[in-house]
Amino acid sequence: MELEIKVIAIDDLTLDPDNARAHNQKNLDAIAKSLQMFGQRKPVVITKDFVVVAGNGTLEAARQIGWKGLSCVTVPDDWDTDTIKAYALADNRTAELASWNTEVLLGQLRDLDVNDWSVTDLGFKGFDLKTRDEIDTDLKEIGERFEVVIECDNENDQTALLLRLSQEGLRVRAIVI
Repeated sequence: MELEIKVIAIDDLTLDPDNARAHNQKNLDAIAKSLQMFGQRKPVVITKDFVVVAGNGTLEAARQIGWKGLSCVTVPDDWDTDTIKAYALADNRTAELASWNTEVLLGQLRDLDVNDWSVTDLGFKGFDLKTRDEIDTDLKEIGERFEVVIECDNENDQTALLLRLSQEGLRVRAIVI
């Protein structure tokens, strides 16, 4: 089935009043920056009544930056209220269940940083983008320093903690021993 994408005026779109996903200002700022840098690359999913099913954060961010319209797709006509609700929850939850490959993530962030991309604009703050050898060299040159070591059960837990602490504004780095 081919999706029919239509541009809908933002003023005609309604945020889902029962959206279970909260978007804080940091999240909205990151979405807005992404929209400004890359444009809209995936449609917002809406009901026939123009209520947003998936893409509430995109709508809020687009309003924040003064956009007038968004590309949208409508849920199938045969979807009932429960199917729409289940899709909205699945759309948010499936992204949450994914994990980062920390080595690849930090490598890509480092590459972008070296090539003058602002990784902060991409929503990543506080990452130490140095290689392990560069960190080891820095540590030899630094006298006193203060660190906390947190042991995680697995790489997914480490990555989740790394991202959470960085979003809180802390400078963090991942080490695999």
